Amino acid sequence: MRKEKDIFYEPSCIATMKLLLRRTLVRFVRYSAAHPDLPGGKATNAQPLLFSASFLVSIIKKALHFILIILNLFIHFPTGRGFSTIYHKKQWLLGMGLFFTFSAFAQQATWIWYPGDYEIWLSNNMQNRRTDRGSFFPVFWKVDSHYPLMDFHKDCNLSQPEDVAIYAEGKYNVKLDGKLFEGTPTTINVPAGQHRINVKVFNQASVPTIYVKGKTVVSDSSWLLTFEDKEWIDETGKTSDVSATKWLNAGSWNFNSPTNLPSQFKLPVVSQSAVSTTANSTSRLIDFGKETFGFVKLHGVKGSGAMTLYYGESKEEALSKDGAVTLDRLQFSNVSKQDSTMPLSKAFRYVNVVMEPTLNLDSVSMLYEYADVKDRGSFKCSDEEINRIYDVAKYTLHLATREFFIDGIKRDRWVWSGDAYQSYLMNYYLFFDSPTVERTMAALRGKDPVTGHINTIMDYTFYWFLGIYDYYLYTGDKSFIKNFYPRMQSMMEYVLGRRNKDGLLQGLPGDWIFIDWANGLSKKGEVSFEQMLFARSLETMALCADIVNDDRGKTTYTKLSDDLKKKLFSLYWNSSKHALVHSRVDGKQTGNVTRYANMFGIFFNYFNDAQKQEVKQHVLLNDSIQKITTPYMHFYELEALCAMGEQDYVLKQMKDYWGGMLNLGATSFWEEYNPTKKGAEHYAMYGREFGKSLCHAWGASPIYLLGKYYLGVKPTAAGYATYTIEPKLGGLQWMQGEVPTPAGNIQVYCSTTQMKVKGAAGKGLLSFQSKTKPICKEGVIEAKGGNNYTLMIEPDKAYTVRYKAK
Repeated sequence: MRKEKDIFYEPSCIATMKLLLRRTLVRFVRYSAAHPDLPGGKATNAQPLLFSASFLVSIIKKALHFILIILNLFIHFPTGRGFSTIYHKKQWLLGMGLFFTFSAFAQQATWIWYPGDYEIWLSNNMQNRRTDRGSFFPVFWKVDSHYPLMDFHKDCNLSQPEDVAIYAEGKYNVKLDGKLFEGTPTTINVPAGQHRINVKVFNQASVPTIYVKGKTVVSDSSWLLTFEDKEWIDETGKTSDVSATKWLNAGSWNFNSPTNLPSQFKLPVVSQSAVSTTANSTSRLIDFGKETFGFVKLHGVKGSGAMTLYYGESKEEALSKDGAVTLDRLQFSNVSKQDSTMPLSKAFRYVNVVMEPTLNLDSVSMLYEYADVKDRGSFKCSDEEINRIYDVAKYTLHLATREFFIDGIKRDRWVWSGDAYQSYLMNYYLFFDSPTVERTMAALRGKDPVTGHINTIMDYTFYWFLGIYDYYLYTGDKSFIKNFYPRMQSMMEYVLGRRNKDGLLQGLPGDWIFIDWANGLSKKGEVSFEQMLFARSLETMALCADIVNDDRGKTTYTKLSDDLKKKLFSLYWNSSKHALVHSRVDGKQTGNVTRYANMFGIFFNYFNDAQKQEVKQHVLLNDSIQKITTPYMHFYELEALCAMGEQDYVLKQMKDYWGGMLNLGATSFWEEYNPTKKGAEHYAMYGREFGKSLCHAWGASPIYLLGKYYLGVKPTAAGYATYTIEPKLGGLQWMQGEVPTPAGNIQVYCSTTQMKVKGAAGKGLLSFQSKTKPICKEGVIEAKGGNNYTLMIEPDKAYTVRYKAK
């Protein structure tokens, strides 16, 4: 006969409890950005901190066990056996402790603002720090600003009176149930019962923000905000109808104390010393050993005279007084030795200090500036060159991750949508830092009215939509979509309004059709690549319309997307060329075939199987088709090949391309790499001797490729509710790594004879091939025919599979 307690260990019961707990933990992890002072790691004011894996595992196990104990107590309590053992009493106390921990977490106050406003303000400050030869170098697209007047409100129902402290950045007033308090109260008493608290703040210089802290009333994302409350009072004193007012849920980050003001935010810094110094009578060449970013610090400057700092990502740039892109010209008059820190951060490996002989300088160091994001993903394999490539790619992404995902750290230091989109994808396999993704997407979108494409580039508008599509797929978070859906609609309306009579897009005055840096690449007419991205963006709109219950929008966007995909093939597919042609001009196909639309069509899954094979052979593996020389588009080219099962070929490409940069001494990956160039030719771009960025985010794509297509982990439903693991060695003898998810990491080890996997939250499916019948003691392997096998992966369970790789 089955024991009573066994009921609670039935798979169905455990699955239900785990599901409830998992949903709680997903929210717990997402909100950890706003509450970093909870267990699991050191809190900083720099970057949202996710809980450590060990803490999450322990909390899952304890909470799940607590649920089992509570259920057991509910059954046994009537019989008097509920607290029959010291063990059960301890577990009860532990469970209650966890309960109060979760309760305290739920009532954490944080600074809040209108969604997108702080991100716009912060990006304006960051992007306008760029200098070129000491001159201010601003962005060339429309710059939006925050709303200076903001109304915050919260409805609450209190069981007892409560004192509520109020802090604000800006002038403010406070109302309770529509009644205005005198003056500027810092604390109000809210009686028991149902009430509405309003705080209205004005701040022209920085974003209106508030921090509210009571016992139960706290400022968090549940507060509603508007920049125009439409509230007026008639001659009788009656307040107007405000039903037309549009309210959005508040935005926040991790400013969790009243003294941690959002307007005072700065990235953290740490001191670093130079590796070597080469000196002569009037200059010193300082080498910090690798590409870095921060503030140069001069120690012991004494005397009167001029000094110039020439920064260089290469030695040649630092030594070129006329060619160095960034510099500082300084004037000193120091009677005694003094230290001096440069006011603006710079990107460099070398600093050439040129000074008059009347000056003395003891030494030079730097304050390395960084975003405090933590690595959650990892990869290591049998090939040491690939390991080096992965490590340098990680460092490259760290350098290009600041308040936002930026393009490069020397120039432009701006938020470009196409560059950022790739950073999002790499991020999902290394940091899984969703707040930086949200901030970047919010900053890029800006505000209505829409007067041009994002960054002025048509394709970059589409990458913004694609970023939202992937954000939802990887995180499962709907909050960004719900807040930004109106801005998605207005952005798409702008795009739809620029179609021609055939319903296609082509460059109009003010549009930049970028695609890629490639010699002679035509941008004329209706480019197939732009239509491809347009179709995917419409699919994103349909998905988001469904999430916000906009049924009419879903129907409209779905039809527009379906129609456009049909046109892609009816107008651009050329059977004799076995590919989509590059463009149409004057209503006719051009004879040119490029890689761009064709490779996207593969991983968008727009081609049928036969078309995919045609494109692979006649385009992607065809050396007569114009080659790609930027890491930017190599990202997508190699992704398409991986999606077609060409991991062996792609591994060689990675070693040749990224390994080629390492062989030239790269310590971070470049904006562009052409193996045919020699020496200092590699540093030239944009008509400038040192115009190329030697640390560019889009150079870090091996992070994404190795995580998604070699370890083989990817979500198949939002937030990893379901996912696949399809390891591909691609010529490696073994590999191992972790892929982060919203609630835990997926662990993968694969050799030619053995696989070990451990799932995270969600249902996984391990898919693989084996020459022999595979064996797994922890699960049931299903044969799919043709040496193909699958194994279901349960949450938080480890599996070992013995097999023989094909």
